Amino acid sequence: MSQAREKTRWLKAGSNGSGNIMQIYNSHSECETENTACRVAGMVRRGDIIALFGGLGAGKTAFTRGLVRYFLPELRVSSPTFAIVNQYDYIYHFDMYRITGEDDLLSVGFYDYLSQDNIIIIEWFENIQQFFDEQTVEINIIKDLNLPDNRRIDFKRII
Repeated sequence: MSQAREKTRWLKAGSNGSGNIMQIYNSHSECETENTACRVAGMVRRGDIIALFGGLGAGKTAFTRGLVRYFLPELRVSSPTFAIVNQYDYIYHFDMYRITGEDDLLSVGFYDYLSQDNIIIIEWFENIQQFFDEQTVEINIIKDLNLPDNRRIDFKRII
């Protein structure tokens, strides 16, 4: 990843080391989005729930490929759009695009995957956010409408 092309800002709220940590990255390609995810993955722990926000084609699956590559470099990642969930060892990758309510979550056995030892990555988290009371790591991927290869990637962790 080109250091000259990447701009990162750190924002920290709170005092005495408590509060939210937010990193903002800029990506100019799918490869940079994956590489950004590898960097962010260093702040992810087993037991985390990664909430991915972003419109169609924003790069949520590309970001997931980078996260998984950091932990399990030998595995290939694909979109779970039709399967709802893909498993990569202890990482579970959900696509909640077609989930419309808590009954849907129960029917796919979503709550059975939640564990302190797993990493859960959820695309279209906004579709299930109202059923969640746990803290999550939030990733918001915003596509630049004027420059379709460019993305702003916001990372937020509550500490």
